[in-house]
Amino acid sequence: MVDFPIKENYSIDDLRSIMAILRSEDGCPWDREQDHKSIRGNMIEEAYEVADAIDRENSVDLCEELGDVLLQVVFHCEIEKGENTFDFEDVTDGVCRKLIERHPHVFGEVNADTSEKVLDNWEKIKNKSKQNDTATKTLQSVPKAFPALFRAQKVQKRAAKAGFDWDEAEGAVSKLHEELKELEDARKVGNSDEVFEEFGDLLFSAVNVARFLKIDAEDALQFATEKFIKRFSKVEDLAVKRGINMKEAPLEELDALWDEIKHQP
Repeated sequence: MVDFPIKENYSIDDLRSIMAILRSEDGCPWDREQDHKSIRGNMIEEAYEVADAIDRENSVDLCEELGDVLLQVVFHCEIEKGENTFDFEDVTDGVCRKLIERHPHVFGEVNADTSEKVLDNWEKIKNKSKQNDTATKTLQSVPKAFPALFRAQKVQKRAAKAGFDWDEAEGAVSKLHEELKELEDARKVGNSDEVFEEFGDLLFSAVNVARFLKIDAEDALQFATEKFIKRFSKVEDLAVKRGINMKEAPLEELDALWDEIKHQP
C-alpha cells in the first residue's frame, strides 16, 4: 500500500505525484501497461465530454470533465518522462512560449485592435514557426485525426485564403448539384469505388456551401441528427397509440406518420 496524504484540497503537483505512483512498480498494473496509442481514444472521448458539458451549460460536469482531460495530459507526460524525452514542465514551458510569441499585440509592439487582426497574426506566426511556406503545406498541416466535416472546413478555409475559392455562394451551390449528379451516375453504373468517391465529393461540396453561408457544418449535422431523434420518438409514440408495428408496417405508412409529426406546430 502506498502512503499518500489525505488533503482538503489537491493541486496539480498532487495529480502528477499520483500519476507517477500509478506508473511505478508499486502502482497499478493497468496504468503501467499503457502507452500513447492505448489511451489515445481516451483523450478524444474526454474532449468530447467537455464539449457536451459546455453545450448542456452544466458547470459541475464541466469541472469534472476538464479534470479528466487534464488527467490525460499528465498521463501522456508521465509516459514520456519515463522515456527521458519530455515532462509536464516542458509542456507548460512550450505552451507559455507559444502564447507569448503568438500575442505580439500584447507582449510586443504589433498593433492588432480587432479579433480578425489577432487571428490573422496568429495564423501567420503559426505558419512561420511550422515552416508552412506554401499553401499546400498549410492544407497538409490540418490533422487527419479531426472529425471529417471539421477537417474539411479547415482545409477549405485555408484554400480560400490562398485564393482558391468561388466568388460567391452560387458557385458552391452549383458544384453541389454537379456532385449529386455524378453520385447518381456512379450509382447507376454500380461501381462501388466510384460511388464511395463521389459521395465523399458530395459531402465536401456540402461543407463548402455551409462555409459560404457561414454555417458550421458539424453543428448543422448535429442539429439535424437531434431533430431526427426527436421526430422519430414522436413517430414511435404515435405508432404505438395507433397500434402500428413499425418493424412490419410499410415505409409509406411510416412516412405518412413522419409527415404528420413534421407539420405539427
